[in-house]
Amino acid sequence: MALTLEREVKKITINKAAGICLIILAAAACSPPRILLSPVPGQIEKIEGYARLKITDEQGSQNLKFSFLLILPSVGRIDASDFMGRSLYQIIISGENAYLTIPAKKVFWQGKEEEVINKFLGFNLNLSELVSLFSGHWPASPAEKNKISSWELKKDESGRIIFGQRGDLLFEVEKFIENTRIARSLIFKHPLNQGRLKFLKMDFNQPGPDPSFFTAFLNHYEKKTWEEIQVLFK
Repeated sequence: MALTLEREVKKITINKAAGICLIILAAAACSPPRILLSPVPGQIEKIEGYARLKITDEQGSQNLKFSFLLILPSVGRIDASDFMGRSLYQIIISGENAYLTIPAKKVFWQGKEEEVINKFLGFNLNLSELVSLFSGHWPASPAEKNKISSWELKKDESGRIIFGQRGDLLFEVEKFIENTRIARSLIFKHPLNQGRLKFLKMDFNQPGPDPSFFTAFLNHYEKKTWEEIQVLFK
């Protein structure tokens, strides 16, 4: 009798432990993902993370995942891949020079900063505007103020930018990350296309590689015209 009772007590203890583990696992699965990996600083010098991008134009829709590392005032790298995780291309910004590379083919095309970003988003933006768009802080730094002076911006009651327009390009924030000024998702519209950006992870002012590392590939890649690069995308 005592042995039987002891076995029943052990069963109850095991069942309770298993139940607690299931509750913990369920809570972890249901908890919202952590998007901001560090607090938002008062002044942004560097921003990096992961996002999803959907662009629709007259030729159809394209869905991308991309990582980004943007360093003010003039250095950046964007790695774009398809939803299977296969690398498509990279965008490198280094001072006045910018490049679109296809690592799998070891080729690159060189253009101006806004020109190369246009190949990514479908409209012209400079790196300062890109950082401001991603961070919700316009301008991203006082020194960059003159680069975004042409934007008309609207704020909500909390002082967060919820809408921006420059000429026929506009964006609107759909949702913010927690109680910050940073968008969780935003939509943009342009006469040639429209799309949606959704941020998955974001970090600020973390130490990283020397900016010269970004262009070290040039010695091993072949330079192409934009027409030649386009053929490789087909």
